[in-house]
Amino acid sequence: MGDKELSGGELIFPKTIIAGCGNPLFADDGFGPAVVRELQQLVLPKTVVVLDAGTSANYFLFPLLDTEVTEAIILIDSIDFRARPGSIARFGPEPFPFGRLRDAHPGGIAEWIHHLSNRYSVTLVGCQPCRVTYPYLEIGLSEEVKNAVPEAVKIVLELLQNKKSWKKAS
Repeated sequence: MGDKELSGGELIFPKTIIAGCGNPLFADDGFGPAVVRELQQLVLPKTVVVLDAGTSANYFLFPLLDTEVTEAIILIDSIDFRARPGSIARFGPEPFPFGRLRDAHPGGIAEWIHHLSNRYSVTLVGCQPCRVTYPYLEIGLSEEVKNAVPEAVKIVLELLQNKKSWKKAS
């Protein structure tokens, strides 16, 4: 048993972290948590952690990372990439198109993605929002974004199956 394993051989730190980012109180900003709810209904490998990181992804994510164990991070968020509302796009792991993306909400995900991509394979599964109502409360996804949730789940599952092609950034 190594110092990165529990007595049953389970890893203390995950090899893959899937984090849904966003706040469901602001309409389509709740896309990430909606996808995570669907993923949490599935049986995934024990080396994968799925979490609703809400608006504090950096606080939830960093304690789970270990440079010797963690290989990949999949972030799910509403992001403005100037497409039709409900469109899904996958960005990363290399090269990460920082200039093409704009956060669809305050709190900027791009800066810490840049930081993480220096050490880990980082992929962002983004959905073009129809509306993000910050600072005004509106619970519930637009129909366009709600209909995009299954596609995002499918993309995440494909990423998990194809993880052999992931590379840690060096």
